[in-house]
Amino acid sequence: QVQLAESGGGTAETGGSLRLSCALSGRSISDGAMAWFRQAPGKEREFVTAFRMGNTYYADSVKGRFTISRDRALNTVYLQMNSLKPEDTAVYYCAAGRPILSTLRLSSGYSYWGQGTQVTVSP
Repeated sequence: QVQLAESGGGTAETGGSLRLSCALSGRSISDGAMAWFRQAPGKEREFVTAFRMGNTYYADSVKGRFTISRDRALNTVYLQMNSLKPEDTAVYYCAAGRPILSTLRLSSGYSYWGQGTQVTVSP
């Protein structure tokens, strides 16, 4: 059974940093793609970042501020978020799956999801 357990959410001030973790069990983080999505109140879930086949991908809104990384030994993926802005406030979800390149940035490209962790950035 594949499970994703996120942690590290919380509250930060504008310009601050947070690091999210996603521990994967029942599947290797090297299998297919690992991604982070987020969903703000009243908005659709949106792509944040992913890595697939040795490549990393970022949404324009987070490029240069957020970094995805992984620890193969711990089978864990991280999202380092720097220079946070109030518009980064959302529930952040970790996802795993085997998307093709055209579906990498779509929720439908992923089969497994974590429960989500809240990130709040105060003005």
